[in-house]
Amino acid sequence: MSLTSDTLERLALAYDGASAPAAFAALDAHAHATLGHTLCTINRHDAERMRVVRLYSSNPAAYPPGGSKDKRGTAWGRHVLLERQVFIGEGVDAIREFFDDHDAIQALGLQSVINVPVVFDGACLGTVNFLMPRAALTPADIAAARLAGLLALPAFLALTPAG
Repeated sequence: MSLTSDTLERLALAYDGASAPAAFAALDAHAHATLGHTLCTINRHDAERMRVVRLYSSNPAAYPPGGSKDKRGTAWGRHVLLERQVFIGEGVDAIREFFDDHDAIQALGLQSVINVPVVFDGACLGTVNFLMPRAALTPADIAAARLAGLLALPAFLALTPAG
């Protein structure tokens, strides 16, 4: 779970160049070493519309940037976006229960998910999401995902319009 010098260099260059996409790709690569995830997506939270809009995807053919999902009135939206809590879904039943696109997720062979809210000043700016082909997750998996969410904060702040 420690940051390698390569990851640190990639993040530093991304943030020095004010490149959120490069930072997201570096975070994805860093987390992959621990999580072994098959899909990473990063979404901006549109609080006014209670939607998430995809900014980054490790699989743009299946989940292209720009795609969005309405989360108004959902248990997931309340838990992650409003209460700002990490969501952990283990097994295909959990994915089916909480995600409308569960068929697409299952078609990719994914069986677990960790959704990390990126929070600043009491507001959820977005989420960092990891989906794995295994059903069970470990505390180390969750810690690695949470670290990636924290490391994403500067990119989200750069994307957020000032006051």
